[in-house]
Amino acid sequence: MRNRWVRGAVITALAAAVAALAAGWSGHQNGVAGTLKTTASNASIKGTIAFDGIWTSSSGQKQFQDVINAFNKIYPNVKVNYKPVGDSLPTVLATAVAGGHPPDMADIAQPGTVKQFATQGQLKPITYATSTINKNFAPAWRKLGTFSGKLYALVFKAANKSLVWYNVPAFNTAGVKPPTTWTQLLKDAKTIKASGTPAYSIGGSDGWTLTDLFENIYLRTFGPAKYEALSAHTIKWTDPSVATALKTMGQVLGDTANIAGGTSGALQYGFNESVTNAFATPPKAAMVFEADFVGGVILSSTKAKAKTGFNVFKFPTINNGSGANGAEIAGDLFVTFRDNPAIEAFVKYLATAPAAEVWAKQGGFGTGNKNVPASIYPDAITRASEAPIQTAKSVVFDMSDEQPPSFGGTAGQGEWGLFQQFLRNPKNISGIQKQLESAAVAAYKKGK
Repeated sequence: MRNRWVRGAVITALAAAVAALAAGWSGHQNGVAGTLKTTASNASIKGTIAFDGIWTSSSGQKQFQDVINAFNKIYPNVKVNYKPVGDSLPTVLATAVAGGHPPDMADIAQPGTVKQFATQGQLKPITYATSTINKNFAPAWRKLGTFSGKLYALVFKAANKSLVWYNVPAFNTAGVKPPTTWTQLLKDAKTIKASGTPAYSIGGSDGWTLTDLFENIYLRTFGPAKYEALSAHTIKWTDPSVATALKTMGQVLGDTANIAGGTSGALQYGFNESVTNAFATPPKAAMVFEADFVGGVILSSTKAKAKTGFNVFKFPTINNGSGANGAEIAGDLFVTFRDNPAIEAFVKYLATAPAAEVWAKQGGFGTGNKNVPASIYPDAITRASEAPIQTAKSVVFDMSDEQPPSFGGTAGQGEWGLFQQFLRNPKNISGIQKQLESAAVAAYKKGK
């Protein structure tokens, strides 16, 4: 899941890069990749880009290479050498940076790591791409790549974490439809239970599934500003807003008879099991709160078919404020450690609709690029899970990914471990708040 310095360009070369980009993209009107063409100015830009990323042969390397190949049709003299590092990328990158030999570009899935590198002065701002990003992304997306007031990252790929996946036959048997509000969700859950199937499948042995549930509740209750304040620990975990969100979360976790396997089962089931439980035949539960990658697990591990066996709906609204229809995402942030015309050309290209479409049409890809038509996605389920993040009024990163890993991203401790304790006893709101605050203070003090 979580799942991921010397400026060498001269002014004349930068001017050539900007001119080339303007010429190369002037024909793009409808997000059609075929309208991007090589020009003499494009061909004059030369160079090699070393790019470290998390995608391997089994997790997106081919698709990203397709994006690179599309870029090379416009810039044939820029060679992008992609290095598949995998999940160890943060460690590998930290070592390379400390040794003074970072790659030219990297794909970082943890905004906290980007912030750290930016604060250390290791990253190069990508302000030259501001105009292109503004044309293709809503302000909320540009803000996600902005640290200390400067644009340092492009959120190229995003996973929608504000989703609920449901067993279609179970909903049909209960006579309920996908709810749009939290109140309706709770009411429908009781109806589903009365029809013979527990409503909820919880993968509590993976603590991050619990933090994801909390984060969606918090965003929809208090909006993005307060969400970011809690993410940055500028408000404490003992704040009354946290108590309110935990109480709401407890309406699900405390309904033990309506959880597959009850509390003990939820603590034993991991993410994958929570998905297969909900889409087994017969189902052990009717729905799962989790991200767009649930669809892949359903298709690979169950016999459920799209639309007739499983479907998806947006996480229900709780309040009508700024976070009501917001989206929590996990994202791949593209950053640069050096700056030259070739890098600038690649970054600007990646911010366009054609670049996103190369991968989006193959599936397994979400984007905040508003100029990518929903029709580009290969099937109805993908459209239902990915299109909402393009129109969301507020977009936030997974809160855990924004915090020191010892608090927000380590199995059995910090948030993950404490939310597992909350699953055991959802009534202990005050106690869990105090423990969360104590763990957060310790993690931020260490800075890791």
